[in-house]
Amino acid sequence: MLIRLSQLFFRTLREDPVDAEVASHRLLVRAGYIRRAAPGIYTWLPLGLRVLAKVEQVVREEMAAAGAQEVHFPALLPKEPYEATGRWTEYGPNIFRLKDRKGGDYLLAPTHEEMFTLLVKDLYSSYKDLPLALYQIQTKYRDEARPRAGLIRGREFIMKDAYSFDVDDAGLEASYQAQRDAYRRIFDRLGLEYVIVAATSGAMGGSRSEEFLTPTAIGEDTFVRSPGGYAANVEAVTTVVPDAVPFDDAPATHVEDTPDTPTIDTLVAVANERFARPDRAWTAADTLKNVVLALVHPSGERELLVVGLPGDREVDLKRLEAAVAPAEVEAAGDADFAPHPELVRGYLGPDVLGPNVPVADGAERTAIRYLLDPRVVPGTRWITGANEHGKHVFDLVAGRDFTADGTVEAAEVRAGDPAPDGSGPLELARGIEIGHIFALGRKYAQALGLTVLDQNGKAQVVTMGSYGIGVTRVLAALAEANNDERGLAWPAHVAPAHVHVVAAGKDPAVFEAADAIATELSSRGVEVLYDDRAGKATPGVKFADAELLGVPLVVVVGRGIAEGVVEVRPRVGGTTEQVPVAEVADRVEALVTNLLTA
Repeated sequence: MLIRLSQLFFRTLREDPVDAEVASHRLLVRAGYIRRAAPGIYTWLPLGLRVLAKVEQVVREEMAAAGAQEVHFPALLPKEPYEATGRWTEYGPNIFRLKDRKGGDYLLAPTHEEMFTLLVKDLYSSYKDLPLALYQIQTKYRDEARPRAGLIRGREFIMKDAYSFDVDDAGLEASYQAQRDAYRRIFDRLGLEYVIVAATSGAMGGSRSEEFLTPTAIGEDTFVRSPGGYAANVEAVTTVVPDAVPFDDAPATHVEDTPDTPTIDTLVAVANERFARPDRAWTAADTLKNVVLALVHPSGERELLVVGLPGDREVDLKRLEAAVAPAEVEAAGDADFAPHPELVRGYLGPDVLGPNVPVADGAERTAIRYLLDPRVVPGTRWITGANEHGKHVFDLVAGRDFTADGTVEAAEVRAGDPAPDGSGPLELARGIEIGHIFALGRKYAQALGLTVLDQNGKAQVVTMGSYGIGVTRVLAALAEANNDERGLAWPAHVAPAHVHVVAAGKDPAVFEAADAIATELSSRGVEVLYDDRAGKATPGVKFADAELLGVPLVVVVGRGIAEGVVEVRPRVGGTTEQVPVAEVADRVEALVTNLLTA
């Protein structure tokens, strides 16, 4: 394969795109791999498509090795299957909805569980047809409120989604493990560092969920790991719950004047100044903070929720959203507080929330739902709001003086927190989600009536797994991990070419030699990008483009041709070599082979 830059549809940029926030976005646009069409939507140019195709090929090979067969669904889908599973509503504003000329409702597919389920239902009906694994590589659409970071969070993206179908849970476990192993092989072959972490299933449902994250400081996902091997997405971390505390001898509650203390810091300062205790100073961990939030349900209904947690912790909105999915979470605003004068901002206490609100016989309970952090166990004593400006209640005992509607994992996870499995203190890191696998179970099969007859002729609901890889996001992650201040630096197995031959100079002998080298390498199966631009680009521009485009080996044919040598240099690292023209094809072929088999 020989690509001549003089004929290639591409253009490099010297300046960064104004909307680029991360290296992958900046360099993929500057190097002419993608172009922005709209926020979160990108056009793929020839070099970008070559890299994308190589990533897809690795995925296809490993899906086939895992026993999955490829199909392809439309992206424009009818409403009815998604309505049957509840996701037409659950997705809320996050999907693109449209109507045809007859008024029929459609959507641009954000994912395809329903369609895979219906396809198998249409064709298979016996346990003898299973197990089955199908997959596709297809464009998906999600109406991201804040698309960012180029391909990392877009509104249109390419995804590989696979689905397994089994008669029983043992079969699902085997299928899940086969896909998990295939993912490890895919990311190993692509050269991407990854961490497998426990995750929440969210609106997808199911009994088990794991994410594959590639660690990077610009990642949107926070995950934790411990010295003993525990790893989880921060949304899936569970709190180590302390033991309940006896409170038979706990003092009675007492309300104190605490003027001008609407924040935890001001409250702690006043508590230590006016209500000092002999054993130790008050800290934020002694206070119970009650945070008022608004849940926005897919139907558009808005519900107030109050989360009570130790005052030294903040509410992590992503953790809370994982717990209340498919609802979205917002800070409560003035309009939310207006109908509830009992909610005194800065001085809110639990006695006006949840089950603590007295209800007259026969009256309908209208209290605001109240959920507690799991650390607020019976017997713990707190300072919290007295529901009156400038007043707080001291020695309020959980389980004696107040209760809640339940607990919720919504507090921030901090470095040093204990791992749930006892494997040591947690450390926090950031990463990009590149894959996610789910043991779906029977949620979609049940909703859509996918059953097969077992050995006894009895109908059994099929159990399913779902396995996704963000293909375009993987490409962005590769670009993010393989670049320097000069440009991209692709691994050989995903680069648009193996070798970048540069004809540097005006002498016809330079171009003749470069052309001969590029042609010979191509005849040997080496993929060559040949910068044969004559009179259109100076040597300086050609060298800058070679570094920006990121092909792993660069062959420079220039002034050295008079002495019968050319320069062979790796894009990053390694040593520049002066190689005789007669030997350059052999030497470069050997270097490419080493790169591809490393």
